[in-house]
Amino acid sequence: MTRIPEKDRDILEQAIYLPMVLTILERDLQIIEKSAFKLKRPYLDLVEETMKVIQINLAEVKRYMKQNKLKVEKLKQDEAFTMYLFLYQGYEEQHNYFNPRIRNKVQELMTYYLFKRHLAN
Repeated sequence: MTRIPEKDRDILEQAIYLPMVLTILERDLQIIEKSAFKLKRPYLDLVEETMKVIQINLAEVKRYMKQNKLKVEKLKQDEAFTMYLFLYQGYEEQHNYFNPRIRNKVQELMTYYLFKRHLAN
């Protein structure tokens, strides 16, 4: 049973997922730059703008974590699972994440940031 409230657990998970999304978008940016697209600029602009929004959100997550004494650390990883240590106001909890679940969540966040966040406005 976790002592971490759902809202704070969601914040800790954002601290895991958002850096992964940024890493993927950075790689994609390099691929687009080297690609044979006739007009690269619109793609580069989309990815760069998306990265800026994610960086702002990640900064907010980190600020919230610092104010509320939350930390997350990757402990170990194998082919199937990745284990994280969540530090919550003096408590320690280990959480195991199924790697395909992580991949799916990162993909879901990419879809949101690249496309669906524009629909919400």
